[in-house]
Amino acid sequence: MLKKDLRIKYSRLRSSLTPSQLSSQSIAIANSVLQLPIWSNSYFHIFLPIEQKAEIDTEGIISILLGLDKNVIVPKIKSPTELEHFLLTDNTKFITNSLNIPEPVDGITIEPNKIDVVFIPLLAFDKAGNRIGYGKGYYDRFLIQCREDVIKIGLSFFEAENSIDDMDTTDIPLDFCVTPTKTYSFKTS
Repeated sequence: MLKKDLRIKYSRLRSSLTPSQLSSQSIAIANSVLQLPIWSNSYFHIFLPIEQKAEIDTEGIISILLGLDKNVIVPKIKSPTELEHFLLTDNTKFITNSLNIPEPVDGITIEPNKIDVVFIPLLAFDKAGNRIGYGKGYYDRFLIQCREDVIKIGLSFFEAENSIDDMDTTDIPLDFCVTPTKTYSFKTS
């Protein structure tokens, strides 16, 4: 399927989930994340959900990371093309931006090349590890700034599509994708 058709399909599917389903499936995803081979790393970047778009609630994963004394990094939109990244601390204050994304007001900035693992929001993904978001390209531009060995993990309420037909050369594939019932691995090495 084409990206535009997948965006419509998965936006509708997500909006059909009840609050109870969103909560239980987000918890199932957080529990599955515990099985990934990532826990020797220190710096974990994670998105905060847009509730109006029925995104995965990442609070459970954040709690796990903090409980394991990991450095948790959260994004903030810096410009129409760029994110900046802040260390989550007890003093971090959040606001909701014009896209309804919770963001840190300010704090300790972390450079992308310091990050070991990135949890990536998405609408859909395929069996080759390709992902699509909302089409603004923030994460693809951010991931280019990260180290080559950064671990890229998608989180999805739904299983993989067979293929996304119109991927671009600038689209960066995932290493893993975690759903409520399955973990996909795309790593070749």
